Amino acid sequence: MPRISTKAAAESDDTQILALLEGLALEAGREIMRVFEAGCAVENKADSSPVTEADRGSERIILEGLRARFPEIVCVAEEETSAGIKPGEIGSEFFLVDPLDGTKEFVSRRADFTVNIALIRNGVPEIGVVFAPCSGRFFSGRPGLAETLWVGEDYTVCARQRVGVREQAVPPTVVASRSHNTPETEDYITRLGMAEIVSVGSSLKFCLLAAGEADLYPRFSRTMEWDTAAGDAVLRAAGGMTRTVDGAPLTYGKRNRDDDVDFSNPFFIARGREPAA
Repeated sequence: MPRISTKAAAESDDTQILALLEGLALEAGREIMRVFEAGCAVENKADSSPVTEADRGSERIILEGLRARFPEIVCVAEEETSAGIKPGEIGSEFFLVDPLDGTKEFVSRRADFTVNIALIRNGVPEIGVVFAPCSGRFFSGRPGLAETLWVGEDYTVCARQRVGVREQAVPPTVVASRSHNTPETEDYITRLGMAEIVSVGSSLKFCLLAAGEADLYPRFSRTMEWDTAAGDAVLRAAGGMTRTVDGAPLTYGKRNRDDDVDFSNPFFIARGREPAA
């Protein structure tokens, strides 16, 4: 029997994990759209951010699926964390889940809210899926492979195509937050010169970079790790990178800090192809 290389075995494992994440995102997306079409009440969490039946239903589907298949891997999810359910030790490998990223877009009945699921290894987002069930856009990534998926009306994948970052355009195309723009972001974009601006909600900003549709995503406002991990995983799989403003790679699993809450991100800049050193 021929020997299977460590690399081949790792790729096989990652492919299976990615398939599970894709399936859970599709199932969660179906539940979100059921609520979207039926309508629902909107509540406010302790931090004044909105939460709905769709957030909770999506998270339940995802966590049940992850914990059934990988009971040994810790899951960190937005709504559980908001409810005070926090893990002990997370270990070197854990899942980050944002069951409905862009709840403000969902409530406003805009199309670019997403389901985000990511697997973190040693602080790096290595496997991730981002599904926008209203628009049907779906992106997935694992080390060395990023794809866009076409989803049918029955929530099955019809086709997939590999994607990758592009050489930075001149002028660059910048994606910005629709709900969280800041003076710092405006200043950064102004210093770029005649940049083209694309405003879009949720983690799709990372995916536009990954698909070669945009070049830069500066974020100078609050994000949590579950907001960014899945999109960041897709971007890195496509050849891009997310760095803090001092140039260090954005890392995940940040806890027990004196100056901020667990799993919060510093400001960062995500980009497609990085300039040559």
